[in-house]
Amino acid sequence: MKHSPGKTNTSRILRIHCLQHVPFENSAYINDWAENKGHSISETLFFKNEILPRLDEFDFLIILGGPMNVYEDEKYPWLIEEKKFIASAIQNKKKVLGICLGAQLIADVLGAPVKSNSNKEIGFFNTSLTDKAKANPFFSNLPGDFISFHWHGDTFDIPDSAIKLASSSACQNQGFIYNDKVIALQFHLESTSKSINRLLKNCKDELIKGNYIQNTKKIKEGFRNIDEMNKIMVRLLDNIEKLF
Repeated sequence: MKHSPGKTNTSRILRIHCLQHVPFENSAYINDWAENKGHSISETLFFKNEILPRLDEFDFLIILGGPMNVYEDEKYPWLIEEKKFIASAIQNKKKVLGICLGAQLIADVLGAPVKSNSNKEIGFFNTSLTDKAKANPFFSNLPGDFISFHWHGDTFDIPDSAIKLASSSACQNQGFIYNDKVIALQFHLESTSKSINRLLKNCKDELIKGNYIQNTKKIKEGFRNIDEMNKIMVRLLDNIEKLF
């Protein structure tokens, strides 16, 4: 059963803007949360060559995932402008959340290397928060260990002055916080059964044999974790919302 955050009133309606890289990887449960809270949500669709907004046109920037790598500028030339835009948003003290590719893009613009991880990580795996994350207001009411969804082959170093958030058995750097305004998550809490099914349809060639690559059957069995994942996503988004 899909968890609903419940409609609530907030003192300020947030203008959320998402950077979406491919048609099959959208904001998923984040959109449900925004609608239930009465926030507006818009997006730039890079696969349609859409124009980026002005910085004064949004309050909260969310950078979504995608199958491309941050260093594939020649294949995806819009990555150049996207990186400049993310850097500008951070410099102008915007609240920013990056997920998977989005987290890697944040790491890249902050000067941290993004590189191939020793293991591809695809499926539902345990993620553990660091002690510093547990003490941080963004994550203090989240469980210290939880199952999250993963679909990545790259990883990043933790940028200078950032706080490491989490790790998993396959990937030591699963996220970071920068300047108490920027959150990068390598893992997915926003995924729904629909969004994962789209990944299974469009990226099934990545489901090769590997220590941390689950097959389609195992991933679909993991759908039982989605409701709890989405509840954790709501807690995190509610914590971010309190900053405004």
